[in-house]
Amino acid sequence: METDATYRGTVYPWQCDHVGHMNIMWYVGKFDEANWNLFARIGVTPSYLRESGRGMAAVQQTISYKRELLAGDVVEMRSRLLEIREKSIRFAHEMRNAETGEVAATCEITGVHMDRRARKSTPFEPAIRNAALNHLSPSEPALA
Repeated sequence: METDATYRGTVYPWQCDHVGHMNIMWYVGKFDEANWNLFARIGVTPSYLRESGRGMAAVQQTISYKRELLAGDVVEMRSRLLEIREKSIRFAHEMRNAETGEVAATCEITGVHMDRRARKSTPFEPAIRNAALNHLSPSEPALA
């Protein structure tokens, strides 16, 4: 998989809670932004979604919080594909404090490819599936 970041940003003061660190709702939002950059790498682009009537739905998300992020911290995220199936994809994000290099949080998500009109899961297009197979993390097996 490409090693370029799938998200870069900053923690703003309004994203912090009464304890002084970035609130969990903003971690989720930043992970979501990384999702779309990762998806675009395999062909699940905004134009593909609009033109095909397809969508992606998260069905499972597990977040581990490792270190606090504070107002002004610069955040960088890298992502990797773990598994591709006929209608679903599993991937992971690692969020780091870009200044210190410390891992702030990790997130693993399973997403399902959807037909938005039928409101049902649907197989990935062959081109998307093939692109995903080419981007699988080397330590993860490709599944049918």
